[in-house]
Order: sequence, then C-alpha cells, then structure tokens
Amino acid sequence: MHIKDKLEQAKKGARLSILMYIILTLTKLLFGWINGSQALVADGLNNATDVISSIALLIGLSISMKPADSNHNYGHYRSEFIASLTASFIMFAVSVQVIVHGVTNFFKGDYSTPTIEAAVVAILSAIIMFGVYFYNRNLAKKVDSSALKAAAYDNLSDALVSIGTFIGIMGVYVGIPMLDTIAAIVVGFIIMKTAIDIFRDTAITLTDGFEVETLEKMKNLVSSIPGVIQVMDLKGRNHGVISFVDVTVTVQPTLSVKESHDIAEQIEQQMKEKFGSVETIVHIEPEDI
Repeated sequence: MHIKDKLEQAKKGARLSILMYIILTLTKLLFGWINGSQALVADGLNNATDVISSIALLIGLSISMKPADSNHNYGHYRSEFIASLTASFIMFAVSVQVIVHGVTNFFKGDYSTPTIEAAVVAILSAIIMFGVYFYNRNLAKKVDSSALKAAAYDNLSDALVSIGTFIGIMGVYVGIPMLDTIAAIVVGFIIMKTAIDIFRDTAITLTDGFEVETLEKMKNLVSSIPGVIQVMDLKGRNHGVISFVDVTVTVQPTLSVKESHDIAEQIEQQMKEKFGSVETIVHIEPEDI
C-alpha cells in the first residue's frame, strides 16, 4: 500500500473517532448534568479532550501528506506526532481540573445522586468505544501508523473509563453515595495517565527513539543477505507511517561497483518486504584484509 493511501486510511480512523467522541461528549455532559452524575460529567469532559486530540491527529495526518520540500527533505510525516504532543497538554490540563473538582466535592461531602439513565449512558458508551478501539487498532496495524495506534489505546482507556463511571453510578444505588464522586476522581487520574503516556511515547519518537527489538531483527535480516560480511552499524528513525534506516555493511574489497550496488539493492528490497514502509540508506565498506 502506498504511503499516501496509508495516510488516507489512517484519516478514516481519526474521522470515526471525532464523530463518536462528539456524540458521546454531548450525550454524557447532558445526561450527567440532568441526572446529577459527577462521574458521567467527568467522563464527558474526558471525551471532549478526545475530540480535540482526534482533530489534532486528523490535521497532523493531513499535513503529513504534503510532499518533501527544501525545508523538509524527509517529508512532513512527523506532523502527526506534533499534533499528539499538543493534545497531551490539553488532556493533562483537563485532568487536573477534573481531579481538583472531584476532590473538593469529596471533602465537602457534596455527593451526587445520579439516576439509572446515567448508568445506561455510561455502559452504552463503553460498548461503543470498545468497537471504535478494535476498528482503529486493526487499521493502525494495517497502515502501520504509530499515532493511530496511540489513538486506539486512547479509545480503549475511554471504554474502561466509562465502565468505571458505570460502577461509580451503580455504587450510589447499593448504598455508597460517595462512589460516584470517587469515580470522577479516578476518571481524572486516568485522563492524566493517558496524557502522560501519549507525551512520553511521542517525545521518544520525536527524539529519534527506536525499538531495540526491531533494530535487532533488521540487523539479523541484513546479516543474512548474500555478500554481506558484517553489519557495522544500523540505526533507525520513526516518521509515523514510514521509517528511515541507515545501515553500514562490509563486503569483499574485490567486488566491482556493480556487484556492491546489487548487494545494496538486495538489502533495500528485503527490508521493505519484511518491515513494510522502510526507506533504507546503505553504506558499503570494504572488509579489512
């Protein structure tokens, strides 16, 4: 699949997330306010941050499709990570607000008394978000988008948050009136953890972090190609739906330029076949005699 086709597919996942999050945000905030559930309102605010995150992801994916220019020789593929980084700051700010509000109400003894309708909204939201999670997770694997994969795990955390909200609301009906307020505080911490996780993973990528296991697999593949004597160096950078890899190998010093070039082409071809969208730059050096 061409890189632009992958980005278009990833944008479908972002659009689905935006649509679902807008519906869930409005529904949860409305029902939470009408039916007196602090946890459901907190869950709705959580989804509101997800709307912003998904819009940022969609914008980032759109910018990623721009071709390389004089200032961006490797293209604009990392734009989606900038969007994710921005969204993580917004999510963190909202999480602090939710936690402070919930803790204040807890110590004041200002517990909410939600109705059963709020619980129904919470459990239906969880089911919907589990569906969105599985869709985006499978799509992320198909198009190899790191940002969409992170968005999918955000979908999963939202589904779990809604389940926690449901438990908190139902706790009021079994005689634990403060459980809804506690659930709201827990939701706030889950939002905060998600924000920190997204920030950490994005920061690692933007600082050229790369999975050690993947590098080892790449090194083993290159080492197995006929004509390669030794892999002297191999390093990679993740640019979203594409990775750039630099590899230095030694070959017999008696090989012609054509023979060395053929080995380099074999390395590039094998890397693409095994690891997908990978641009490999091969450096050929003569083996010391």
